[in-house]
Amino acid sequence: MQPREEIFDTYWKFAAQRQEIFFNRIKNEPQPWSIDPIIDKYKFCNAYRASDRVSQYLIKNVIYQGSQNKEEVLFRILLFKIFNKIETWQYLESKLGTVELKSFNFDEYSALLASATDSGLAIYTSAYTSCPTRAFGYPRKHQNHLALIRKMVQSDELIQKIDNATSLRKVFLALLDYPLIGKFMAYQLATDINYSEIIECEENDFTAAGPGAERGISKCFTNTKGKSDEYVIKWMVDKQQEEFHRLGINFQSLWGRPLKAIDCQNLFCEVDKYCRVAFPGLKSNRTRIKARFKANLQPIEYFYPPKWGINDKVKETLAQNTYSQN
Repeated sequence: MQPREEIFDTYWKFAAQRQEIFFNRIKNEPQPWSIDPIIDKYKFCNAYRASDRVSQYLIKNVIYQGSQNKEEVLFRILLFKIFNKIETWQYLESKLGTVELKSFNFDEYSALLASATDSGLAIYTSAYTSCPTRAFGYPRKHQNHLALIRKMVQSDELIQKIDNATSLRKVFLALLDYPLIGKFMAYQLATDINYSEIIECEENDFTAAGPGAERGISKCFTNTKGKSDEYVIKWMVDKQQEEFHRLGINFQSLWGRPLKAIDCQNLFCEVDKYCRVAFPGLKSNRTRIKARFKANLQPIEYFYPPKWGINDKVKETLAQNTYSQN
């Protein structure tokens, strides 16, 4: 493969700078957290997907809070991720008390979400667009998504398919069988399910490039010699230590956890955004960064899937930073 040297190096530098910002925020360092004016001005995701605010909420407040019955956990993940908005989940909890499969009622949920929408609450994230087609015959988008969730958790054997899956690819394919679930959403959902105890699949065995990652790959490489996007992403996973060393970068990993395929896939998407400003001559179907950075000062008590074995290190770091401030 033939990297486009300046952009390829930018990929690794961006990952390191974004991770440095992550730790600067944990240390309560004053702004600006980056000396890079582009990163300081525009909104970018973390180098590690699981560190983003929405993923943190999903892991801590949705997956690992409440019943750990597999069907219940799967229902909560699907319901949260279809909308992918913390405020929507909190709204449902405020109205229902507990969000759970055993008391799930399509008409009740539909009416609640219709009321929220009609009152001006945006129930969907702007991070990515959920498919708006009327696949289940309902007039409103959220009704079709609720019907999809009902089909997935009540009338199909999805939990058995996922429970029996021996790889992340098989989970992805099981999800891809459903209407309104495209390749990007199927991979995101498979990753989120793998955060839970339902499955324990090797994260780097499978990946799928979203549209943003595809653009990022085309910017980072002049020629991939016919290799698939999946191959390129996995190649980046394998090359990370070598490339950080080559560039003299002391990359601050996630408490010893290296970048995984989902992270390298996401980083291609973020570098595509970064290049729209830094290298505007690299043309694509996107020419600007939509979201400006505005710090959300609400603190996050970072919590990762317990099976990763890093939460004790996280607690220790947070405790040290709290001690040093007192």
